[in-house]
Amino acid sequence: MNHLAINFKKKLNLFKDLWSPKVIAEMNDYQFKLAKIKGNFKWHCHPDTDETFVVLDGKLRIKFRDGFVDLKKGEMYVVPKGVEHNPWAEKEVKILLIEPKGVVNTGNLEKNKLTAQNDVWI
Repeated sequence: MNHLAINFKKKLNLFKDLWSPKVIAEMNDYQFKLAKIKGNFKWHCHPDTDETFVVLDGKLRIKFRDGFVDLKKGEMYVVPKGVEHNPWAEKEVKILLIEPKGVVNTGNLEKNKLTAQNDVWI
């Protein structure tokens, strides 16, 4: 068994691409994914699962049709399943996503340029 701690900073230094979550661990059927985001994403939802955003560095706004939530380093938010949302960041933000294995980052949308390859480990 591997008894090494996972270092977020070291893992984040292994990639530069934006909006492309990378898996760093699994727990039961859930994956822990690191991502770097900047700019505007697309309105989408995940009909079958909640999605957890943990801000490791920077400031993130998650927009909803009826408002928004602002998150800064050390804060998290759980987007309930089926709720349409649109992450946005003025400057690059480093986040940890927690969601079931197999969840596509663009949710219910057809594949587009922001759809990341799934299950990519670093």
